[in-house]
Amino acid sequence: MIYYCQNYHTMELMVRLNYYLNLIFRTDIKEFKSLTLILIQTVSEWTKIKYSVPQGSILGPLLFLVYIHDLPKAVEHKALPILFTDDTSILLTSLNNTQMQSDFNIIFEQLIKWFKSNLLFLNFDKTYFIQFTNKSTCTPDIQITYEDKQINIVNETKFLGLFIKNNLSWKTHIECIKTKLSSACYAVRSVKTFLTANTLKMIYYSYFPSVMTYGLLFWGNSPDSIQIFRLQKKIVRIMAGCRYRDSCRKLFINLEILPLPSQYILSLLMFMIRNRSQFLVNSEIHHINTRQHANFYQPSVNVAKYQKGVYYLGVKVFNALPSDIKIEFNNPKKFKVVLQKFLCSLDEYFDLQNC
Repeated sequence: MIYYCQNYHTMELMVRLNYYLNLIFRTDIKEFKSLTLILIQTVSEWTKIKYSVPQGSILGPLLFLVYIHDLPKAVEHKALPILFTDDTSILLTSLNNTQMQSDFNIIFEQLIKWFKSNLLFLNFDKTYFIQFTNKSTCTPDIQITYEDKQINIVNETKFLGLFIKNNLSWKTHIECIKTKLSSACYAVRSVKTFLTANTLKMIYYSYFPSVMTYGLLFWGNSPDSIQIFRLQKKIVRIMAGCRYRDSCRKLFINLEILPLPSQYILSLLMFMIRNRSQFLVNSEIHHINTRQHANFYQPSVNVAKYQKGVYYLGVKVFNALPSDIKIEFNNPKKFKVVLQKFLCSLDEYFDLQNC
């Protein structure tokens, strides 16, 4: 194995990797390999390697994370870097396109400098720029170029399994999971005549909820989510052997399956409980002993996008819960159990509009 170092910064990086490898990942191998180091014009002697990374082991990704762990520190200008394995995203907010263009140029120069220092190259074919806006139509006039290469501007992107559009619409993502859930409905219909009701329920839980609830916190109140709810009712009718137009409310109760609206409520409120520090109670705002002093503080906003978000809608739904459920919010496990029982026992679907 031959390492070629162009500068002393890279040499320091190799020393750091060697430190982590010897300190944390002491993996002995029977057959020693050899290594030589070429630093500028000086060639070192051949040295045997006592430690290595076996093919297909978890050490490769871990060492990669060590290699790029200082990437967020390279971006020091009004940006929020997000790293997930080998996927890196840079978030930037601005009030106008002119300021955003200027900030992006500064950030991009910082990134290119870090890439060069670490002997890495930016893959322009896999690098995209997306401008989010609350308007239905948007034609971004921002251009990011480097050495006559331009970063592609897209209207939607896939981030951690979620398809996000530049107008914050979830139509593309819902169409994607709709296809997967339709296949699940077909599979259950195909094996229904050979399996018992309990086995069909096990098949349902093995696939359908995991696809349906992933990212539900974001797209659960989207107008297009009704398509996913219809598919859920379809598979419940198949499992229960009911006709196409039969009501599903009693079927959900008998099968002890949470409908999509109730599942969204559960995800929404559990997010609030697990992130309690980000929400205020009315008693923390004022010390007047009113009937709502134990409720969460409801901010006053007029932007529709914000009103559909977690921080507004979550407070609205929590304050509409029965008192015997709200008093358990300091105990997440018990709160989840009580809330699930409440949502499963409803004769009607929980209506967010009437909260």
